[in-house]
Amino acid sequence: MSNEANQNGAGQAPSLNILAQYTKDLSFENPGAPQSLQARDKAPDININVNVNANPLGGDDFDVLLTLTAEAKAGDKSLFHAELAYGGVFRIAGFPQEHMLPILFIECPRLLFPFARQIIADVTRNGGFPPLLVDPIDFAQMFSQRMAEEQARAKVSANTN
Repeated sequence: MSNEANQNGAGQAPSLNILAQYTKDLSFENPGAPQSLQARDKAPDININVNVNANPLGGDDFDVLLTLTAEAKAGDKSLFHAELAYGGVFRIAGFPQEHMLPILFIECPRLLFPFARQIIADVTRNGGFPPLLVDPIDFAQMFSQRMAEEQARAKVSANTN
C-alpha cells in the first residue's frame, strides 16, 4: 500500500498524540474514619460515575477530561467518596471531520483510563481501604448512548418550537 493511500485529502497521515497528561482535581473523603475502616460483614455498596468532556485548545490540539467519581456506602453511612478529574492534551491531525467526535470521546478517554484507574486505586488504598479497581469502561457504548440522548433532546426541542 502506498503512502498516499494512508493519507487523507489534506496530504497528512492521520495522527493522534498525547502531548500532556495531568490531574486537574483529586479529592478523597473518609468522613467516618477511623470507624469506617473497621472490618464489615458484607461488602459496601459502591457507585461509580464516569464523564468525558472535550474542548478545543486551538489548531489540532484538544483537552479531554475524564472524570471518575466513586462513593462507597454501608447502609446510609458514607465510607468514602473519591473524585478524580484526569485530563490529557491531544494533538489530533489528518482525520476526516466525521471521525473527530468518536476520537475525542472514545479513543482519548480509552488512553487516559488506565492512569485514572491507578490513581483511584492508590487514593482508596492510601485512605485505608482495599484499592478500588474500576472495571474497564466501554467508552464506545457511552458515546453511542450520549449521541442517542442528544438526538432525542434535539427532537423534543424541535417538536416544542
